[in-house]
Amino acid sequence: MATHHMFDLDWTPEAVVFDCDGTLVDSEQHWQQARVSVLRDFGCEPGPDFTERAKGLHYTECGALMARVAGRPDAAEEMTERLLTTFRTLVAREPVAARGAKGLVTILSRVAPLAVASNCPADVVEFSLESVGLRHHFRHIVVPDEEVRPKPHPGTYAEAVRRLGVTDGNTLAVEDSVNGLKAAADAGLRVVGVGPRPGPEAATLADLWVGALDNAGLMAWAASRPRTVRLRTGTPGAAQGRPAVPPPGGPSRSSDITSAP
Repeated sequence: MATHHMFDLDWTPEAVVFDCDGTLVDSEQHWQQARVSVLRDFGCEPGPDFTERAKGLHYTECGALMARVAGRPDAAEEMTERLLTTFRTLVAREPVAARGAKGLVTILSRVAPLAVASNCPADVVEFSLESVGLRHHFRHIVVPDEEVRPKPHPGTYAEAVRRLGVTDGNTLAVEDSVNGLKAAADAGLRVVGVGPRPGPEAATLADLWVGALDNAGLMAWAASRPRTVRLRTGTPGAAQGRPAVPPPGGPSRSSDITSAP
């Protein structure tokens, strides 16, 4: 069961685990273009609900969904391979960092160790993060394998917490999809949801919701956290002195950050 926390503006996470697609890298547009392209190659035009159904799925599950939508369940493997190939081509042509991602990641990398938990293949995550100049901030990248199940199962987040050597309840997750929110919440992490106004399910899973990572309240909160990571080495260091006081205009109240109900 998910553990729900109220987001405390005085709280400092021991670690932060980010989703990649749609959270750090504005790649959902590339995934959607790739899905539509492959479906059209198979003579199928996706319906209006297809985008929402496909968002956040593991790529193999997305390939299987596309095969069902196209009425070609026998072609799931081929469609999955085409999906990945097309996606890689699109990302290489136009890599785009999500709004506010570089600023928030840079600030939080000085506060706590960072990791990525993604449903994508490791090489796709590595390539995407390298393409937008973020890879060096992350100590670990966790993706599904024979032992770690994909989101919405909590395995990727639980494994990221294990590798970082921290506790789940003191770790922050940043996610944009319902499947990812479920995974992070069920792993016991506190969760910031990011994106357009959340639906009812997403709102109940997130402890906090922001429209984008450059949300003024979220950025001010991150900047007010004590620096506990040595900038030169990237290894944990002991926090010195008292926690920093939030800067003028910082989140002295929660109105700048939308708390999930």
